[in-house]
Amino acid sequence: MPQTVPQPANEPFLSEPMEIEPGWIDFNGHLNMAYYTVLFDRGADQVYQLIGFGPDYAERRKLTTYTAEFHIRYLRELHLGDRVRVSFHLLAHDEKRFHGFQNLYHEDGWLAATAEGLTLHVDMTGPKVVPMPADILDSMGRMQAAHDTLPRPEGIGRRIGIPDASGR
Repeated sequence: MPQTVPQPANEPFLSEPMEIEPGWIDFNGHLNMAYYTVLFDRGADQVYQLIGFGPDYAERRKLTTYTAEFHIRYLRELHLGDRVRVSFHLLAHDEKRFHGFQNLYHEDGWLAATAEGLTLHVDMTGPKVVPMPADILDSMGRMQAAHDTLPRPEGIGRRIGIPDASGR
């Protein structure tokens, strides 16, 4: 059974602090772009435990989540030794998928990156996309109700492209 999802009234879930590791630094002297994804994933793992997902869920129920889409905006460089935290804001969900938004914050409070993702609920024996069990949907619903009271994060649904001369 998933743990109760504690929800502060005025903020999304926030992970425990994480530190940038030496092997993640590229030849430019800052965090390589691939490791922003690692940090977002590790932050998501923490909130997923509260919903009821995680290693035990996969092992016991043969159910898990797969990422269908993931979009990152790199806003500010991170360096070796920096400590960060990752937020998670549940934007929407249905019985088979959920849409989340994450912020990656430096320990000093500034925003380093954002990520937006669409995640699918998967039966590992297929693999195929299937509905979430009732207890997981209940946890998701409680989180959704709390997060629906929060302001929508800036940057949701951003397009990628180079505007042409007309500005489109």
